[in-house]
Amino acid sequence: RKSSVRGSLDAGVLERDLSSAMGEALGCGGHVGEQHLASIEAQLATMWRTLPKTAEGNVERRSLRYLIHRHFSRTSALHIRGFEPSRPADASGWGSADILSQRVPAFVESVLQSKHKVELGFSLNDAAHVVATIEQLIYDFEGSVLERVYRQQHKPLTRSLSSQGVEQLLESYMVHWLLGDDEEGISMLLGNRSLIESSVPHWNQVVAFTKGLIRDLDYKRQHLPDAALAAATARPGHNALAARYSFEDVHGLVGGITKSFASFWESECVSMKSALVAMDAHSTGRVPLSKFYSSALNAEWRFGESESYLRDLGALDETSWLGKQVIIPNYIQAASNCIVSSQHYLVCCANDCEGLLEEIENKVGASTAEPSEILAIVGNMSSQTTLDDDFPPHLEDSLTRQLEQIAMAHGGRVALHGRLFAQWLHYVFPRECPFPHKTGVAAAVTPSEFGENYIASDEEMKKHASEVNASQISTTLGKEELQ
Repeated sequence: RKSSVRGSLDAGVLERDLSSAMGEALGCGGHVGEQHLASIEAQLATMWRTLPKTAEGNVERRSLRYLIHRHFSRTSALHIRGFEPSRPADASGWGSADILSQRVPAFVESVLQSKHKVELGFSLNDAAHVVATIEQLIYDFEGSVLERVYRQQHKPLTRSLSSQGVEQLLESYMVHWLLGDDEEGISMLLGNRSLIESSVPHWNQVVAFTKGLIRDLDYKRQHLPDAALAAATARPGHNALAARYSFEDVHGLVGGITKSFASFWESECVSMKSALVAMDAHSTGRVPLSKFYSSALNAEWRFGESESYLRDLGALDETSWLGKQVIIPNYIQAASNCIVSSQHYLVCCANDCEGLLEEIENKVGASTAEPSEILAIVGNMSSQTTLDDDFPPHLEDSLTRQLEQIAMAHGGRVALHGRLFAQWLHYVFPRECPFPHKTGVAAAVTPSEFGENYIASDEEMKKHASEVNASQISTTLGKEELQ
């Protein structure tokens, strides 16, 4: 089986450089495969080129955390606990005691906060090792959940299973994975499977999704044997026509679930966003709280978070003369809408701003740019919120002036990864790019972590729904006047 980093670690490792420490942690004194590290570095390269660097060409800890957060968000829509942008930069550690595992956080924290790294910063290779370590920790987590399912079904880990046996395992695994720490809910659903379909949204499609992964594995074994051997999903001498699956095979399947489930679930995110956009009459990327709750009262089950919970999530704008409004991209990205909430990570909706920012990063290729360069790039981009919404943004005079003012305060150039540029990008693409709150203002808090008041009461909804809202404002007002 693939090695685990859950074992104890020699304190001496903490004094070595991060690459050596991470490599040693990743299994039996060995190192991460050079090919895998090179692959990770290639994925990080575009963002890395545009991050501010130290004199040594490295990045500071805050930038490293930002890079890793965006990498997992971009590739798998995973939000890794401890690397959230909302976390204060001077907070001690990279997460709390329940993040990643019970032993490794102290190890990771000690290495990342070592005097050596604080002074010199982190290289691209360091960043790749951190990514590889997090991937391994996620792999360990998946394996521990899978082992639990094997035990519950009285299946030895050493026994190969049939297709039907794997299907049964994956159904139980999905219940565990989707419900997380809800032990009571897991026991209830697995004890009475007739409840699963009514309790888990689109359960039949979820089951079809897992069966599709099994079929994909079978196809690779039969038609792409060399690739299957390289991926360790087949073994020399294995009969590709014999549908038998080891624990390692099933472990690989659940790894695929983690990486691809957000793509499978994206239609739900698109549906939710479409409903919000339909209430955004003035294209400001905001929905009056009155409309938000009115829709919830009229059978839209998704929009029921309480005002206080929306505030904590950073999804509530209370600065407008129009009254309280829900910020569409912040709400879509909020922890309340993440389909999976584990102690390691959240599986959330894709960030629609990532593609836009990546295009800017690709074309600029540096950490800063002149306003004219950014305006030329952004002026030829389109948000494509819908098929009928494929047009370039309206860079009104005020938006142009704002960008120039940002540059004036920083020597005539705009920092691509500064909060001011992120704020400007939000106003250019208000339905795609989240509003960047100051660090510590918003929190990635799940409903269970927030508490029983995460849902608004009927009285709260009715109170807001009865108030005057933006739909009654003259449509002659421009977007600038409404922001």
